[in-house]
Amino acid sequence: MKFVRLVLWVVPMLAWSSVSAETVKFEDAAAMLGTSCAKDIDASCRGVNLDSIRLKDCLARNEDTMSAQCKADYPRAFDAIQKRIAARAAVRKICDRDLVKLCGAVQKDAAKALDCILGATRGVSARCNQTITEAGYR
Repeated sequence: MKFVRLVLWVVPMLAWSSVSAETVKFEDAAAMLGTSCAKDIDASCRGVNLDSIRLKDCLARNEDTMSAQCKADYPRAFDAIQKRIAARAAVRKICDRDLVKLCGAVQKDAAKALDCILGATRGVSARCNQTITEAGYR
């Protein structure tokens, strides 16, 4: 059970590094993984370094012994994490014009640029707003 708690705690943090219409929160994807695959992870992936790539590989290697629920949910959980990461990576590229227009010199500092865009009430393009929402910043 300690392993499951660790998975629920580590997977979102690993995925937090900087796309579809809706992305799932890292916490929700990890909760789905923990709920569906806790016993399978504990039985088959004990001792695996807890990063999303190694855990996903371990689950894929042991698919023949895992529960049907885990087989159905683990690809969706990891796909949701990847979509959120992709959305976060796309924010800077998609919002670049808005950053130049609205934030000026602040755009060089990523954290300040994000704060500037999030604080702007007007002038942010619909595409930029959508990407920010998909990335989970709003």
